[in-house]
Amino acid sequence: MNFRTAATLEHANLTVRNPTRTARLMCHLFDWHIRWEGAAMAGGRTVHVGSEDSYLALYTLEGEATDPDIFAKGRPLNHVGVLVHDLDGVEARVKAAGLTPFSHGDYEPGRRFYFLDHDGIEFEVVCYG
Repeated sequence: MNFRTAATLEHANLTVRNPTRTARLMCHLFDWHIRWEGAAMAGGRTVHVGSEDSYLALYTLEGEATDPDIFAKGRPLNHVGVLVHDLDGVEARVKAAGLTPFSHGDYEPGRRFYFLDHDGIEFEVVCYG
């Protein structure tokens, strides 16, 4: 594969109950920063959190934030994968945030674990090498 012509994921847009709370968690866990926040185009509120190259758009629309059917694993999102350089350090941060890491695995070419954020969104944290 020619990596110079491969597409790069720029962002994913996730519906969350509280964009500010989720953005703060992502900043704490992954050393990301808030790139932008404000009113969403179709109403509601959005916070963009990530690095200079990619980010998560964290969105809520009034009323959606209290709908329990929106926040169910696998509907429609299974998980978000985040590549880190210090898996053990991030796991310690996840625990310090009161969240529970699970499904640890060593596989070729790396290691991983998962956790659910405050909205039940599953994150896979991966370290290669």
